[in-house]
Amino acid sequence: MSPRSSLIRPALATLLALTSIVAHAAGTLVSGPMLGYRSHREVLIGLETRDAREVLIEYGIAGRPETAKTIAITAPWVSPAGGQPVKFVLPLLEMGATYTYSVRIDGKTQEFPYPLTFKTTDQWEWRKDPPAFSFLFGSCAYLNEPAYDRPGKPYGQGTEIFRNMAASGADFTVWGGDNLYLREADSSSVSGIWYRYSHDFATPDLQKLFAVMPHYRTWDDHDYGPDNANQSYEFKDVTLAAFKAYSGNPSYGEPDHPGVYGKFIWGDAAFFLMDDRYYRDEDILDQDANPQKSVWGARQFNWLKQSLLYSRTQKNQSFRFIVTGGQVVQTMIKTARSETHELYRREREELIKFIQDNQIGGVIFLTGDVHHTALYRRPLTPTQSIYELTSSPFSSGSWAAAESEKASDPCVVAGTIVGTQNYCQIAVTGPADARAVVIKCYDKTNAFQWEQTIPSAALR
Repeated sequence: MSPRSSLIRPALATLLALTSIVAHAAGTLVSGPMLGYRSHREVLIGLETRDAREVLIEYGIAGRPETAKTIAITAPWVSPAGGQPVKFVLPLLEMGATYTYSVRIDGKTQEFPYPLTFKTTDQWEWRKDPPAFSFLFGSCAYLNEPAYDRPGKPYGQGTEIFRNMAASGADFTVWGGDNLYLREADSSSVSGIWYRYSHDFATPDLQKLFAVMPHYRTWDDHDYGPDNANQSYEFKDVTLAAFKAYSGNPSYGEPDHPGVYGKFIWGDAAFFLMDDRYYRDEDILDQDANPQKSVWGARQFNWLKQSLLYSRTQKNQSFRFIVTGGQVVQTMIKTARSETHELYRREREELIKFIQDNQIGGVIFLTGDVHHTALYRRPLTPTQSIYELTSSPFSSGSWAAAESEKASDPCVVAGTIVGTQNYCQIAVTGPADARAVVIKCYDKTNAFQWEQTIPSAALR
């Protein structure tokens, strides 16, 4: 061996070793963990990594180390934006138990300034009164990113509201649509769509909220595609894939009929998450000349009817929350501001008549979109009403003129209009024979705005 070769070989070995270390550096956490759906025996946990070779969750019943188990995902799929959104479904858990868990990325345990815990559903059915619970609801979360925002005053109004929501003590959150805003630079390409979902889910003030309670979602136009997009949006299959990758719902659509619609049960309440975009007819279509005009499409509309009928047969279900992106009960048409179901009257009136004819009680609509909050009440009979809670926005620009709606919409409940950033906390409480829904509204600083109670008797 020549002196030159004896010098080159050690140097080459060192270079290869350094290259190997760089190539195998531990991946990083981008966002999460986020709790998704929970049930009696199963919980979903989602998060996003980058450059990870293995992501692992270790979990067990709190205080019982002998119950510890692990579940790992190796070589996680990489999105067109370079992230690795992953989901863990933890199976065959103990009912009514509190679990702790940890996250390891390429062998490195991740540290968080809050505990990682979750609960499973207790088997209360047929054994005791339904549990009291509360959940958060709202819509319209615009998160600023100056490089892609429109020029001028930022549309996003800060993210402190999510810290306050995380501290609320609620059991879960229902996101009512426009959970993020695709910009023009996002909705025009596959990679742009995936980038927006990855970027916005990584917002620091969202992380504790994601971790401390389960999250359920539907969408509206801005997390589906461009502003006011209908069924013709060319990348709707891409946004559907991104929505599912970053959400924790128990189901999406039907096996042969895609969409984000689905349902879940919490306590004695059934939640129906509607998809108001994938099959939506254009707003300006003349509804008198086109009586089939629909927000949800015929197949999904029938699914909702059948789901409501089935729910009515279940003795353990007192309330039925229908969650959809745009307003339903509200009757004003603000052409420049709203995509209310008033533009789809046939579908709305058919649904309300169906609810009446089949004596389906406990119905409350949860909607967003319009950048103000209000409670609406539409009487059906002298003793029964349909209620709609519109809650918006979380962090987007708000409609300061919302107060003017009080004089022109007969369905508005006095004192419930809020024209600034806010969220609602909805409690379901009381004994089995006298359940009630208590709604409280808070602004982004957590200042109390109003409270309304709806007894179950008013919804029968």
